[in-house]
Amino acid sequence: MRTAPTILHLDMDAFFASVEQASKPSLRGKAVVVGGLGPRGVVATASYEARVFGVHSALPMAQARRLAPNAAYLVPRFGFYRAISERVMELLGALSPLVEPLSLDEAFVDLEAGGTAWDERSARLAGVKLRADIRAVTGLTGSVGLAASKMLAKIASEQAKPDGLVVIEPGTERAMLGPMSVRTLPGVGPATGDHLRRAGITTVEEIAEAGEDELVRLLGKAHGHGLYAMALARDDRPVVAEREAKSVSVEDTYDVDIHDRLRVGLEVQRLADRCVRRLRGAGLSGRTIVLKVRRYDFSTLTRSETLRGPTDDPGVIREAAARLLDSVDTTGGVRLLGVGVSGLADYTQEDLFAQAAGERAVAEGPVEEHAAAPVEERPAPAERRWPAGHDVRHAGFGHGWVQGSGLGRVTVRFETPDSGPGRVRTFRVDDPELEPAEPLPLVLREPEGGHGPDGDSGDVGLRSAAR
Repeated sequence: MRTAPTILHLDMDAFFASVEQASKPSLRGKAVVVGGLGPRGVVATASYEARVFGVHSALPMAQARRLAPNAAYLVPRFGFYRAISERVMELLGALSPLVEPLSLDEAFVDLEAGGTAWDERSARLAGVKLRADIRAVTGLTGSVGLAASKMLAKIASEQAKPDGLVVIEPGTERAMLGPMSVRTLPGVGPATGDHLRRAGITTVEEIAEAGEDELVRLLGKAHGHGLYAMALARDDRPVVAEREAKSVSVEDTYDVDIHDRLRVGLEVQRLADRCVRRLRGAGLSGRTIVLKVRRYDFSTLTRSETLRGPTDDPGVIREAAARLLDSVDTTGGVRLLGVGVSGLADYTQEDLFAQAAGERAVAEGPVEEHAAAPVEERPAPAERRWPAGHDVRHAGFGHGWVQGSGLGRVTVRFETPDSGPGRVRTFRVDDPELEPAEPLPLVLREPEGGHGPDGDSGDVGLRSAAR
């Protein structure tokens, strides 16, 4: 354990929902829920205003609508969230070479490794400056925890929410953790929490008092040892700059169960192609192909097949996924399908099997997203979709966002991040003057003298990221 609180944990506040509120003046201070809007969608993020009604991430969207019927329900804009996340990660990179991202909105930073902090005072100053820089560059807020270990820094940032900073000084950890619920500790979910409660253990201090042997008896060797160490505030895990991916996967949940076996097979092939694109985009290959099937009764099956060597060949992965599907009964209907690749490597094993499958794949047509059809082939235009919350531009009214659509109509509110709440207009879904648009930057210009971590004005970075 360190002698200074030089590990920082940043957690952006209700990130997706906060981005939407910053983009849309009419939603500021109101309940906003972001996630899949279909019958089987789940909540990705809820604003703090929505959380008052009991809405939280991973909640079924249908239940969220019952709890907060008047909230704004929006489809995620992941590309935009990723662009903003990149700016935040740049700010973290300016603090230290050791930045460990956990997701788009969360990361650990080793301030000591960057020479940014060496004691409580310098660590606190670094945290204060980081929060100010994030607000200046993105217009958003983040909560910061500072401590001598990763576990404690994460607990501190949770205590700091929303829009705050908490420092846990070395030497105070046991006293701070003692009265907290066992669920505060990493790895203690509902099942483990209930198991400990039945044994009369509800607080972190009671875990420490129970002793290591008792915890091993209750939870098993690995979990018992680990939980006892955490209760004593022992955590020597380093901040790791690059977290190696263990698998690459894609999955889709369907609003209506799929019963047609042919349709199921086509969906698996499509998911395999998407998985290949993601695999190649990361410069990886893999040996084990995994198929995930959730059936009509919520039972989830996984099947896997390990190849002789790593591959990123679309034909090989398609054929393996199809073979795995042959072993699954989908008679009653399918609600979710997924295809993944594990056993990752940064090279491809060229063998005769892969080459032969690759030749068949070429005959079937390319899988790359950028592969263009011949110029003379003009596919029929697909019906335009207008996802709730996504950006549009009208020739006469300018920039806006979709409030909702249906029955051949789409309703748009015309406003921008730096305007006041805008007016609402309704159009036909095929109105030629209405087109999808790219998101606008949340911050048009940083404060005078404000610069990004590379010394350039952050305005350019945000604008280019939003395109």
